[in-house]
Amino acid sequence: MKVTRRAIFKFTLAGAALLSGPWPQLPEAAEELKMPGNVPEETFDFETKGVEGWSTVDGQWTVEEMAGAPSGKKVLVQRATRNEFNVIVAPSGPFTDVEVSVKFKPLSGRQDASGGIVFRFSDSKYYVVRANALEDNFRLYYYDRGRRQLATARVKAPALGQWHTVRVVAIGDRMQAWLDGTSYLEHRDPRFKLGRVGLWTKADSITAFDDLTIRGVTGGG
Repeated sequence: MKVTRRAIFKFTLAGAALLSGPWPQLPEAAEELKMPGNVPEETFDFETKGVEGWSTVDGQWTVEEMAGAPSGKKVLVQRATRNEFNVIVAPSGPFTDVEVSVKFKPLSGRQDASGGIVFRFSDSKYYVVRANALEDNFRLYYYDRGRRQLATARVKAPALGQWHTVRVVAIGDRMQAWLDGTSYLEHRDPRFKLGRVGLWTKADSITAFDDLTIRGVTGGG
């Protein structure tokens, strides 16, 4: 087959347009998951109350004062750098359907500089959605004696030293997740149906968190 110079030129332009185009987002056809309006809401800003009653799975989690905190003067910081994963779980719940958002600020990390939301945590099994300042992806995993990826999207890596927002909604087996207000992930997975909510980092990530908001439908323990 003969390939003309004009055809090669058109192909090159098309490829360049694809690479320079917008980052992949949640398909427009996907209906946004929404919790009912009457679901109770709980917010943790770490200003008047620390993490008493929380469950530390791994990590060094402390409430600290930080200039430029989204709310008040105090935030929750994870400072352990030698664990595979660091998890702390809030006392409320357990929840079936749930909507969770949190502001996170990746402070440092050479192997990893991430922050994430844990949901449906039970018996050390959970889902986690996370963003990483060292990688241009936004991912959903499940953890059951090891981490397994469920969904990923290409994004502009969240900047170190700046506040960002992660949000996830899980209703039944459907899950959707947003980074800084943009929807990127849509997935179905039925394995974990009930559990609590928490926060997550990986490896040597030192990360601050604030304004954790949970709206959930409580289920049996």
